[in-house]
Amino acid sequence: MKFEPLCCPPTGDAKTAIQESDAEFAQLAAALGHPARVAIIRFLKQKGVCICGEIVEVLPLAQSTVSQHLKTLKEAGLVQGETDGPRSCYCLNPAALERLRVLLGDL
Repeated sequence: MKFEPLCCPPTGDAKTAIQESDAEFAQLAAALGHPARVAIIRFLKQKGVCICGEIVEVLPLAQSTVSQHLKTLKEAGLVQGETDGPRSCYCLNPAALERLRVLLGDL
């Protein structure tokens, strides 16, 4: 009878898939790596859709700082946004949040 350890490192395609998932998770986690960005996610979840100015009203940060945080969240895919003249509207990307939940659950 051959004994195989319970904890074998994955090989081939499984190893590549794990590495890709780890990289994806790290990117999403990095985007949430600042308390202001977590607060923005919470606010957008509560509001559904909002205008950037509303976010500035609830955070003790300058408009430019909030815009930079929104840019980071948008680049990670956690937030979607549209510009309509001088207004920028942002909302959560439900698919990205669900993916984050799955990746976190796989740890």
